[in-house]
Amino acid sequence: MFHVKLHRHDAMARDADEKLAAQRIRMPKRIVEKPIRQVAKRLLMALFVMALTVLIVWLDRGGYHDNANETVDFLDCVYYATVTLSTTGYGDIVPYSDSARLINILLITPLRVLFLIILVGTTLEVLTERTREEWRLNRWRKNLRDHTVVVGFGTKGRSALQTLLATGLPRDHVVIVDPSAKVIDTANAEGFTGVVGDATRSDVLLRAELQKARQIIIATQRDDTAVLVTLTARQLNRGAKIVAAVREEENAPLLRQSGADAVITSASAAGRLLGLSVLSPSAGTVMEDLIQQGSGLDLIERPVNKDEVGKSVRETPDLVVSVLRGHRLLPYDDPHASPLQLTDRLITIVRATAHGRPPVTLGPAE
Repeated sequence: MFHVKLHRHDAMARDADEKLAAQRIRMPKRIVEKPIRQVAKRLLMALFVMALTVLIVWLDRGGYHDNANETVDFLDCVYYATVTLSTTGYGDIVPYSDSARLINILLITPLRVLFLIILVGTTLEVLTERTREEWRLNRWRKNLRDHTVVVGFGTKGRSALQTLLATGLPRDHVVIVDPSAKVIDTANAEGFTGVVGDATRSDVLLRAELQKARQIIIATQRDDTAVLVTLTARQLNRGAKIVAAVREEENAPLLRQSGADAVITSASAAGRLLGLSVLSPSAGTVMEDLIQQGSGLDLIERPVNKDEVGKSVRETPDLVVSVLRGHRLLPYDDPHASPLQLTDRLITIVRATAHGRPPVTLGPAE
């Protein structure tokens, strides 16, 4: 039985309304105008059509007959325009002159159709938008393969994702899972697809198409949640690369036993970087630069080129730190690291401007 040590200063559980939020997929929205602005615009258009109809009837009021008092005043014109545009047509005010009937045919009838289109337009747009979103969602599910699932879009999850984006990962190949609807709205605003729900539940992870994902980043607020998410994720996807973050170092073995390929202890890593910066501020700056992709020096993983096969690690154009051979990670000074083999992968330090966007691979070596 797992025993997870919890950080004493862990944040409390999220609000109940966010935990009970609908477990659904939210794709980045494509809204040109706010809904209230669209409704206000349609209302103004409807009022304009009605005012124009009243004006037309008022200018030709002599051609209309009122069964009540045989005269048509301004109020009668407004009344006639209202019942006409709404297709009610009580028949108490009717056009009897040829000009009035011609105007009804050429102007009033088109205005009536336009008025109805404006009124029904909002409902039609809602139905169209729902159909469009359903079509986008089905196409997204069908085409999504080898994507990245990020569980938890806090500071850790966001920073990890920014590093991957700096290496060229497309935003449409990322799915965010978080129990907070507000967090998912933020992710949508940044162009990511999000799933609202508890990631410890398999149905939520299935909504994120985790079973087809290539790499999974688990950056939850609590260590016990990270363990449960890792267990569930590994059960759904046996081949994906799972990287998880924990606060307490004592919990790292539990994450590995649960199926995580790599575990990062956030508190210890930050502490070691602080200690290194105290001993040597320049060394701390170099380490910070290495873990920040896209500028200065970058630490990348790449395959061995054909012209490098059989050579020593010191004969490569890049500064080799380690050699990944199968499941063994060999330091650069290990006698077994050289000569290089075609199936090896190299952990190297390169300049960001020299290599552009390196293909950092979190998944298994191909």
